[in-house]
Amino acid sequence: MPTPRDITSIIVENREVNPKIFLLSLNTSDLDIWSEAEPGQFAMLKIADMSCDDPLLRRPLSIHNVRDGKIQFLYKVLGRGTLLLSQAKPGTALRILAPLGNGFSISNSKTHCLVGGGMGIAPLLYFARKMKEQQPSNTIKVLLGARTKNELIAVQDFTEPGLYDVKIATDDGSEGHHGLVTDLLDGINASPGDMTVYCCGPHPMMKAVSNICRKKEWKCQISLEALMACGMGACLGCAVPKKGIGIQEYLHVCSDGPVFKAEEIW
Repeated sequence: MPTPRDITSIIVENREVNPKIFLLSLNTSDLDIWSEAEPGQFAMLKIADMSCDDPLLRRPLSIHNVRDGKIQFLYKVLGRGTLLLSQAKPGTALRILAPLGNGFSISNSKTHCLVGGGMGIAPLLYFARKMKEQQPSNTIKVLLGARTKNELIAVQDFTEPGLYDVKIATDDGSEGHHGLVTDLLDGINASPGDMTVYCCGPHPMMKAVSNICRKKEWKCQISLEALMACGMGACLGCAVPKKGIGIQEYLHVCSDGPVFKAEEIW
């Protein structure tokens, strides 16, 4: 795993792909740290020429893709930091600390199933491509969910012919299965040990995925999101309770994760 570095990268594209959801593409001379980054790792970003307290902290974004000399991030405008980022034009310099955290680990299962809900789809594309490179003959299922068709993101990137077995669910039935993405997962028939599930999305969805995997005896990895200030475990602001009995222990999303074995959390 490469050592995190503080670098400057230049925006080459920053476009709105869905309401309040942007695809940020960066060009950088430090391609070595990105090509070695694990899928599921993240970066802390901030516009370089802004004053140190406007906003004070960088924003954590998961690596969406590394391709054709560019690094891409998918993000949603939620507060001042991401609003300012969404207004940045091509040519703007960003200060970036990356790569951070522990990413997904590709298991030796015959079948892999990636489950993404809402913005949880963001870290799964790079992972799916890395997985296909390393295990081209294994089956890769991709289950994508959102509230409505208009909130689905990056679907076209997963639907390249022959690469992945993709199924979609929307809460309102406007695209694919009318219901939850967990319905699609629960409908899969795979023997215990034959499939590993990798999941990112809202916490209730990931907890439901974890419960399904426990029932069916599938291995499961989950990618958590949390508010964080430093991204390196110093501020201790992204603590999550570790599953266990007795004295409560905590894990930190930035340094212990963001990817965990599901049984560590639920």
